[in-house]
Amino acid sequence: MAIKIFIDQGHNPENPNAGAEANGVREQDINYDVGIRLGNLLRANPNFEVMLSRNSPTDQLGTSNTTSLQTRARMANEWGADFFISLHCNASANTEASGSEAYVFSLESPAARMGQLILDGLNFRMGMTDRGVFARPSLYVLRATGMPAVLVEMGFITNLHDVELLTTDPEGFARGIYYGILAYYGLL
Repeated sequence: MAIKIFIDQGHNPENPNAGAEANGVREQDINYDVGIRLGNLLRANPNFEVMLSRNSPTDQLGTSNTTSLQTRARMANEWGADFFISLHCNASANTEASGSEAYVFSLESPAARMGQLILDGLNFRMGMTDRGVFARPSLYVLRATGMPAVLVEMGFITNLHDVELLTTDPEGFARGIYYGILAYYGLL
């Protein structure tokens, strides 16, 4: 039986719930692109089934921040996903801030191991600094999903080095995350 991975490309193309913008780049566009690529990698592997939160760049989920997040969690729950992975880009007033990090509901959950393996994959594939896995039980998509969930901050769009990598090699980010998923399931 295939492993069901729900990929949430964080944020909407327009408000409500649009993402961060910096250096002429919109977070939601990067999240969408990497998610499509990650979905394609997973679909090519018979071990996985995939569902995306956004199947086209214009897909708008919900009519408020709250309903946007509720829709994402509900889609994964109704589908019966085995794992929920939400893709994001970080932003900081400190333009030197760089690297990838992951958020999970609890550091005692299986999601913490998945988060670390995804960070390992991003470090291996893209050279991203591993900023760590952190518990963030207040994040809606982590607490409202009925399966282990990881929110991945792939890199900082406010950092010139990170944003160049995010915009020029989205396939590399997809492959780094894919390697983490394969490692988690012992498929490498």
